This record gives sequence, C-alpha cells and structure tokens, in this order.
Amino acid sequence: MKKTKDHWDNVYKSKSDSELSWFKETYSNSLKLISSSEHNKSAKIIDIGSGTSNLVDDLLGYNYKNISVVDISKQAINPG
Repeated sequence: MKKTKDHWDNVYKSKSDSELSWFKETYSNSLKLISSSEHNKSAKIIDIGSGTSNLVDDLLGYNYKNISVVDISKQAINPG
C-alpha cells in the first residue's frame, strides 16, 4: 500500500491539474446526476478517489452541505 500511496503523492506533486488525463474544468455530468437524484441538499455525498477534483467546490456552490472527499494521496487533498 505504501508504494501505491507514494506513487500517487508523486503524481500530484509533479504534475499540474491540467496535465492529468482525467482532469476536467467542470464535472457537469456528475452534477447533473447528483442534482437529479431524489436526495435533498443535506444528503451525504462522498467523492472517493477525488484527487484534486473541483467537484466538491461545485457542489458547495450549489448549496450541498454534507460532502466528504477521500483519496489515497495526502498531496492530492492537501497540496502544499
């Protein structure tokens, strides 16, 4: 597990968000799916493998309240 964690920490230390093949400016499909669900804006939402995704920021902008992010890389969640 340590090798995997070290790998992802290195990826997020050495590349900017735009250099990551999975990077998107906005996660419109995810936002559409979440907003079309039957849940209210205080429902629990977890972004697993969030990396440096700005999905959480978008959700907060739409007044979702109970959001968690999880990633194996501490560097991805708390850069700097």
